[in-house]
Amino acid sequence: MPTVLVPLAQGCEEIEAVTIIDILRRGGISVMSAGLDGQPVRASRGTVLVPDTTLDEALKESFDMIALPGGQPGTNNLKADPRIIALTQRMAQQEKYVAAVCAAPSVLATAGLLDGKRATSFPRALDPFPMVQRQSAAVVEDGKLITSRGPGTAMDFALTLVERLVGRAKRDEVEAALQR
Repeated sequence: MPTVLVPLAQGCEEIEAVTIIDILRRGGISVMSAGLDGQPVRASRGTVLVPDTTLDEALKESFDMIALPGGQPGTNNLKADPRIIALTQRMAQQEKYVAAVCAAPSVLATAGLLDGKRATSFPRALDPFPMVQRQSAAVVEDGKLITSRGPGTAMDFALTLVERLVGRAKRDEVEAALQR
C-alpha cells in the first residue's frame, strides 16, 4: 500500500488538508498527517485539526509521496521549517512524488525543486521564483512534481494523487463514489 505524508503547519488551508487526506484514504492509500510543532493545528479559517503524529516522529518513516497543503500563514511556516525543505529535497532526489497545492508550491520553489519545471499555484505565490515555468491549469505535473492552484482545485489535485499512486481505475472508482 502506498504511503503519503501530509505535513500540517499552523495556519494551513483546511479545505486542502482535509481533502487530500480524505480522498487519498478513500483510495486505499495510507496517509499520515504530521504537525510541525506537536500541537493541534489551527487552520487558516480557525478549524482545529489533530495530526496523527509529529513531524519528528514521521521523519522516522519512509513515504512514497509528500503532499503539502497551502494556506497562510501555513505555507510560510512550511517554508521556514528546515526539516520540510530537506525532506522535499530528499524525496525528489529519491524520485518519489512531491506534491503541493495553493501557495505551497512556493515551498518547493524555495527548496530549488521547481527550477526550470512546469508548475501552478495560487496567484502570485510563485512570482518571486522566475525560474519556474508557471502554468494556469488546475493541476500541473512535471515528472513526479505535482502542483495545483488552490482550495477550489483540491479535489482534482487529490484525485490526481490517487491516480499516480494506485492507478486510473481506483481514481475513477473514488471519483464515482463522490457523485462528481
